[in-house]
Amino acid sequence: ASIARFWEAPYRRDLVRWGTGLHDRFLLPHFIWEDFVDVLDDFQRAGFAFDPAWFEPHFEFRFPEIGSVSPAGVNFEVRQAIEPWNVLGEEQTNSGTARYVDSSVERVQVLIRNLVDPRHAVACNGRRVPLHPTGRNGEYVAGVRYRAWSPPSALHPTIPVDSPLTFDLIDEWNERSLGGCEYHVSHPGGRSYEDFPVNSYAAESRRRTRFVPFGHTPGRVAPATEVKSREFPLTLDLQMPVRYAP
Repeated sequence: ASIARFWEAPYRRDLVRWGTGLHDRFLLPHFIWEDFVDVLDDFQRAGFAFDPAWFEPHFEFRFPEIGSVSPAGVNFEVRQAIEPWNVLGEEQTNSGTARYVDSSVERVQVLIRNLVDPRHAVACNGRRVPLHPTGRNGEYVAGVRYRAWSPPSALHPTIPVDSPLTFDLIDEWNERSLGGCEYHVSHPGGRSYEDFPVNSYAAESRRRTRFVPFGHTPGRVAPATEVKSREFPLTLDLQMPVRYAP
């Protein structure tokens, strides 16, 4: 379809240099889907009838929903996002030379609906999530990058694991958590499966057991405002040290 579309009308506009936005904005499912729908709209204007609904199963397969809660009428949706894995240098093994992949870092997307600004804020493991408006009233999105495992071969083996992720809806007027949820990288009870899931339903049930629709932070909660990263303004990287705003 792309070849047929550009054969008659080549694309002659200047390309956009996204820079670090490729590893910030376009690793989140929300922006990937919006960009994909823009491509389908361009195809439709060129005479190629594509319905976005055809690709929704592919989207749900690639970016499965981990879970959702609605404390105080504010909807939380946690969804799997993309996290590129770095290839490490060569290491000597018993069978020869190997190059490991650092699979210890993962990323999730947090999509918030019906949020009241400036009363509400969102925190993950006690740190403020840099919410970005989506263009819809009361809807915000952000990414959370975290250390999921602690393998012996990794870029930063001394950084501790951030699991479980505890999300809180903060009422900044009263400095307390209105509710939240927890996401565990592995089974919260420590169970280790010995076989692969037999189908998609079994895989989804295993993923659902790692999401707990409660477990918010008790007591007074007032996360400090951090300096927003210039390179990755939409991502909370739990591996990075805290830099408080003046």
